[in-house]
Amino acid sequence: MTSQRGDQSAVAARGRTTAGRAPGPRAVEIRNAALVLFAERGYAATTMADIGEAVGMRGPSLYKHVGSKQELLTQIMTGTMDDLLRNHRAAVAGCEDVVERLRRAAEAHVRYHARHRLEAFVGTREIRSLEEPHRTEVLERRAAYEQAFRTLLGEGVQAGRFSVTTVKLTSYAILDLGMGVPVWYREDGDLTEDQVVYQYGDFALRLAGAR
Repeated sequence: MTSQRGDQSAVAARGRTTAGRAPGPRAVEIRNAALVLFAERGYAATTMADIGEAVGMRGPSLYKHVGSKQELLTQIMTGTMDDLLRNHRAAVAGCEDVVERLRRAAEAHVRYHARHRLEAFVGTREIRSLEEPHRTEVLERRAAYEQAFRTLLGEGVQAGRFSVTTVKLTSYAILDLGMGVPVWYREDGDLTEDQVVYQYGDFALRLAGAR
């Protein structure tokens, strides 16, 4: 099993700025370094000096690219939820069969968590570290993402394609499948990403009582 620092090479080069501008290479590097440090040490124990040291920059130069540690955490956490929502919409687009849509949605959910372990870890642990209004913004995105799965489940129940006791609890169970993947999955493990994704898609359909 690799260390979290070993995951740094797998971090996607996709930083964001709070103003919505496309970030430059240095901003992306800073965001990725912050992600690794937040995952390893925790947000509270990481300083801007630590982040600067990781990218070979000192105070004034660092602040040309990012305003604060809180800004970096906001970029990471809002970006993670935006990616999950975008992937979900793309996965179900153009598919009419509700069972297949749930499979595709679950597979997209699991694949994201397999590929973005550090984002998943920080996103789960550091919601308490976000300041307002950013915490509310992330929680609203989470609620929208959860609702997307409940909508699929509810539609399937109405169509007689799913059999669940409680839509809400079933949605939590399906979401938890993906959220647990970063704990154990590694690219050099016994199972390929595609194998994990496909089997977890099956698990999601079983949880939904698919017919």
